[in-house]
Amino acid sequence: MSLTQLKDSLPPDWKLEEEIRRLKKERNAVILAHYYQESDIQDLADHVGDSLQLARAAQKTQADVILFCGVHFMAEVAKILNPERVVILPDLEAGCSLADGCPAPEFERFLAKHPDHFVISYINCSAAVKALSDVICTSSNAVKIVSQIPKGQPILFAPDQHLGRFVMKQTGREMVLWPGSCIVHETFSEKKIIELLLRHPGSELIAHPECEEPVLRHAKFIGSTTALLQYAVSSSAQTLIVATEEGILHAMRRDAPGKTLIPAPPEDESCACNQCPHMRRNTLEKVYLALRDLQPRLELDETLRLRAKKPIDRMLEMS
Repeated sequence: MSLTQLKDSLPPDWKLEEEIRRLKKERNAVILAHYYQESDIQDLADHVGDSLQLARAAQKTQADVILFCGVHFMAEVAKILNPERVVILPDLEAGCSLADGCPAPEFERFLAKHPDHFVISYINCSAAVKALSDVICTSSNAVKIVSQIPKGQPILFAPDQHLGRFVMKQTGREMVLWPGSCIVHETFSEKKIIELLLRHPGSELIAHPECEEPVLRHAKFIGSTTALLQYAVSSSAQTLIVATEEGILHAMRRDAPGKTLIPAPPEDESCACNQCPHMRRNTLEKVYLALRDLQPRLELDETLRLRAKKPIDRMLEMS
């Protein structure tokens, strides 16, 4: 249903944001939103953060209903940690290229070739892949998690190969990598970034570790979404080129007013390739309908949920 269709069936003074707030209170719901969501969704959310922050928020909530404005694997994490609560997602088709590119049956066959390896899976994966893992990590704690694994213990890291290589460089640990990547973070153009750095003397490139190595080598700072936001605030540079999903710029503009923030350009400037098409499936209209109908609702098989919960709990303990 579109906003126009909604308005046609409701009084003329009806306001979408106010109705969402009313329904949230009526349902005793909490809205969790990732930094990559549209700015209007971020502004309505109770908690905005990266994957680790939102996992912790989901773990601590006392709400009856969790509305997760993000992608499918994030809502799965909320349900894994809160089996007794209703977890809804504005658009059930909001997936993730990393999760979709690592199907559990293929991953299980991959693991069979490396039976002695400790399995660390990036949180951007399905519940079924989490259930096959020893511990989960996020971009903000991956280095910390890997650093705690005893030396001499072989490690297998999935599904993001670029994050894996960054962690290997930071920790000095060799790891077997699943060959996955993010469709957003692999699109940035090294050549165009260099041109921007030359065009803006004194500017800095800040980048998410999911980016490819040719981009990361030019970065002044590499970090998780939250770390990039914190650096944007603290950096003395007045111009920052930001190599991650464009949604974070909303929070950066709020917390670092006056600074010039330039989204890193993709190779193909005719597309909005630095916007995640999965994240952008969520809209205010879908948020309203999800709260109104308590649908689409995320459900998980209990056996799978318990298996997937163990490596998540381990992550939360280790980080």
